[in-house]
Amino acid sequence: MAQQDTDQQHAGVLPVDDEGYVVDTEDCEEREKAWRERGTSRPITVVGNPVLHKECEDVTEFGEELQQLVADMFASQRTAEGVGLAANQIGVGLKVFVYDCQDDEGARHVGVVCNPKLVDLPADRRRLDDSNEGCLSVPTAYAPLARPDYAEVTGQDEQGNPIRVRGTGYFARCLQHETDHLYGYLYIDRLSKRDRKDALRQMAENEPRYPVVAND
Repeated sequence: MAQQDTDQQHAGVLPVDDEGYVVDTEDCEEREKAWRERGTSRPITVVGNPVLHKECEDVTEFGEELQQLVADMFASQRTAEGVGLAANQIGVGLKVFVYDCQDDEGARHVGVVCNPKLVDLPADRRRLDDSNEGCLSVPTAYAPLARPDYAEVTGQDEQGNPIRVRGTGYFARCLQHETDHLYGYLYIDRLSKRDRKDALRQMAENEPRYPVVAND
């Protein structure tokens, strides 16, 4: 798909396609590595930590402090072997998430979204996928959760430019999961009481493979 002419090019960090969605599948290895190598890995906050259970603040400053936060998030995500990470998962109550996630066709997506909002889908596009879901903040636990197999998110990139991101399959699940985090919801909050209890049991019975912040 051809990119737009230079004088019409998206002014943001990533190029966009002819429908206005970011092209986040190019140079993934180089971009992720550049972020990660600037960052410091931080421990992951887990369910019960107050920062995970309330809506985060909007990002309003797009300077060096945010750039360093994003770098730390990519480093933390790699340490934990995750595919997406919200800022409150490393204890920062700001609406920003990063992702390094494949879709069901095997395409790798890498990017940053600040102040995300999920786009409401019409009923005829709501095909549900009830695959298993997990979360770095509920380590070692998994449960089936029905979510739409297509998602769109609007927001801003790490420099404050407006962006639109879309994904299918596993990547759609990632976009929904990370946006939920920034509004104070974990995936287990969308489960039945029985499934939530089972997920917390799994977490209690196993040791996380990455550093976590112990709740007092």
